[in-house]
Amino acid sequence: MIREVVSVRDRTRIHYRKLGQGPGMVLLHGYPQTGHMWRKVMPALAERFTVVAPDLRGYGDSDRPLDGYDKRSMAADIADVIRALGIAPVVLVGHDRGARVAHRFALDHPALLTRLVLLDIAPTFDVFARTDQVSARARWHWYFHQLPDLPEALTAGREEIYLRYMYRTSAYNPAPIEEEAVQEYVRCFRQPGAMRAGFEDYRAGATIDLEQDGADRDRKVAAPTLVLWGEAGGRRPQVPDMLGVWKERCERVEGYPVPGSGHFIPEEKPAAVIEAILKFAGVPAPPA
Repeated sequence: MIREVVSVRDRTRIHYRKLGQGPGMVLLHGYPQTGHMWRKVMPALAERFTVVAPDLRGYGDSDRPLDGYDKRSMAADIADVIRALGIAPVVLVGHDRGARVAHRFALDHPALLTRLVLLDIAPTFDVFARTDQVSARARWHWYFHQLPDLPEALTAGREEIYLRYMYRTSAYNPAPIEEEAVQEYVRCFRQPGAMRAGFEDYRAGATIDLEQDGADRDRKVAAPTLVLWGEAGGRRPQVPDMLGVWKERCERVEGYPVPGSGHFIPEEKPAAVIEAILKFAGVPAPPA
């Protein structure tokens, strides 16, 4: 596996992992994780694609600038990486915060995209618009992270406690997020400015991202889109009708819940993710 960096338009360095040969595929991680979250799916996908798994701006081993955490800027980072590596057009797969970047990418950079896969999110505008008491409790961190300075102060020196809580409570079965992975995430989020960068991602989500997503509600993603979500153990998805809400945003969309998975689908159910992506991309899955 190759690990390198690309400097994007504002000189922010984006770290990425690259594996395989073939058409381009880019995997975007969520919070609180890095590109390492794709470790269980990259090898199989790389048998058929050139697979690139970046660390988003502010995450992992990418730079942590003071600004640029709105999804339009983060999508532009990914466009710069794709152009620099010469792998366009790509199948773009995003989970959690990375899926929000991917949705914005599909609207802003359609020429660089062949297919879009979104894991465990509803559109930003719809999540906020449909929030009730139950969903607010489930997504308490969305609101905590918006507070200025306080999250940084309360998590300083307690990064591991915070991360382990998130993995334990958001996964249906946290065991597949093995100790090696937890320690890799802890290493990254203990770096100076890393926790703040993650919080800035959420602060942008509740302000400029919310505004832009609301303004673009009538713009539909042109690329064929696959939506997957986890609802094991009675877990409530971000909106009651996950497929229905994406039908309002995409010209062609299909999707379904992944059995036995919570939020961290690529780690909890990697075989299901591999099979779904390859089938959607029109490629036979490798034998079990």
